[in-house]
Amino acid sequence: MHFEHVAVNVPDPQAMAQWYVTHCGMRIVRSVDAAPYMRFLADATGRVIFELYANPEAPIPNYMTQHPLVLHIAFAVADMAATKTRLIEAGATVYSEEVLPDGSELVMLKDPWGCALQLVRRTTPMGD
Repeated sequence: MHFEHVAVNVPDPQAMAQWYVTHCGMRIVRSVDAAPYMRFLADATGRVIFELYANPEAPIPNYMTQHPLVLHIAFAVADMAATKTRLIEAGATVYSEEVLPDGSELVMLKDPWGCALQLVRRTTPMGD
């Protein structure tokens, strides 16, 4: 087995997908323009994919009130300050900021729909 994607039920997948394309460097690799309006987004490497959709068969969580530790989408960034500023100007809000004992930086934001978006600058990168 290998990881394919993770899916999130959201109120406006079309607009949310476009925000992530415009502001987070994602690209749409597959979409459906009828309900549930699925958008599969890939990161710059093409190996991490998440799906946004609006499916009424399941409740859409209230992401604005949900704690970011329940679910968050994390992006590794090289320039924490510039990325944070750019996303705030695009409608994100800061939830928390933390520097870990090893010097790694974590900034938790909420995107315009309330979904948690974490920016990470690790002293030792995760993965390959």
